[in-house]
Amino acid sequence: MIFVNWKELIMCNIKLLKALRVRKKMSGDRMPVKMIGDILTNQLPHMQPYIRFCSCQLNGATLIQQKTDDSPEIKDFLKRLAMDPRCKGMPLSSFLLKPMQRVTRYPLIIKNILENTPESHPDNSHLKAALEKAEELCSQVNEGVREKENSDRLEWIQAHVQCEGLSEQLVFNSVTNCLGPRKFLHSGKLFKAKSSKELYGFLFNDFLLLTQVTKPLGSSGSDKVFSSKTHLQYRMYKTPIFLNEVLVKLPTDPSGDEPLFHISHIDRVYTLRAESINERTAWVQKIKAASELFIETEKKKREKAYLVRSQRATGIGRLMVNIVEGIELKPCRSHGKSNPYCEVTMGSQCHITKTLQDTLNPKWNSNCQFFIKDLEQDVLCVTVFERDQFSPDDFLGRTEIRLAEIKKDQGSKGPITKRLLLHEVPTGEIVVRLDLQLFEEP
Repeated sequence: MIFVNWKELIMCNIKLLKALRVRKKMSGDRMPVKMIGDILTNQLPHMQPYIRFCSCQLNGATLIQQKTDDSPEIKDFLKRLAMDPRCKGMPLSSFLLKPMQRVTRYPLIIKNILENTPESHPDNSHLKAALEKAEELCSQVNEGVREKENSDRLEWIQAHVQCEGLSEQLVFNSVTNCLGPRKFLHSGKLFKAKSSKELYGFLFNDFLLLTQVTKPLGSSGSDKVFSSKTHLQYRMYKTPIFLNEVLVKLPTDPSGDEPLFHISHIDRVYTLRAESINERTAWVQKIKAASELFIETEKKKREKAYLVRSQRATGIGRLMVNIVEGIELKPCRSHGKSNPYCEVTMGSQCHITKTLQDTLNPKWNSNCQFFIKDLEQDVLCVTVFERDQFSPDDFLGRTEIRLAEIKKDQGSKGPITKRLLLHEVPTGEIVVRLDLQLFEEP
């Protein structure tokens, strides 16, 4: 494939564009937009599809060149394509560079905005957080491009391993939950100790995937596993075993004839046999090292999150939010229903409601709270999405409300209920219950 996940790139940019449009609209007619840092902080983590696209960019360029050399018809077609006014004389291969160019511009643009934003401005801290997110994205994209062999192997696994039955699509060449880009670590034949059932294991930095071969392995064994010419296919044997939940052990007598080892995962134990003692050593060492790194990284992230929460708690107050329900949301599915959920944000603080199935009038009744830094400038944002298992989530609308407006409407009456129109969609409203509590009256 040339443009590997183009639709995902379009979707994450649509989300950013719509968030900015709603901010502009809610700022009032001909009024300047005073804050965008909170939107960037919230949206940049959703730009992770760029990592996969950019890591496959060289393969795409190679494929275009190969097809051009092999086919005069394709060569002629691409020449005519470049003459289209929309292409401005640029060849198709040049458009493969556009996503990488966009990602690298984000830190530069945000730095420029920061240089023109006083320290005292309420958006300053949001912009600093956004810059950190943009630089992290750039770093992950660059790492993906550098580790081409890893990327190629992940794409091979995507094409040759069937993962049916998972609650969401597993994209191997993507970002893990907390370890950055996914990395392939090891693979090989494994056997269940009791039944001698043959399995094939793929170890990544975040999970172990046990599979079964659906087409027989060739005589040269695992050498053919990552070959572009192989016809090997695998299917998932067990759902992924996450490495932050495992304990790997050697048998009581590791000097025994059989190269056995045990993997304890939550409430079950897998006893597996490797092809040799050396292979067992490799599996045990790699699983242990990856598990320890996963657990340590999680611990550091929890400590950082606790520190951030502690800093937020020093704000001037808090906003208690209850996302009550949605009304007449936009239908996305063929039967006229949706699987909607809400993403509720204020600055870098974020809460996601549960997803409700097959409804245009969801009753979430979901509670959350946000710490207030600036009563005049802080904005509560609610975005509604349709949960999709095998494609990017669809946009079902967005709305915003300034805390200054909540303070004015609430007065001394206590919690208030508001019905907010969703923007950038033809239909939909959100009902929220709000209670603004100041720690001390400013």
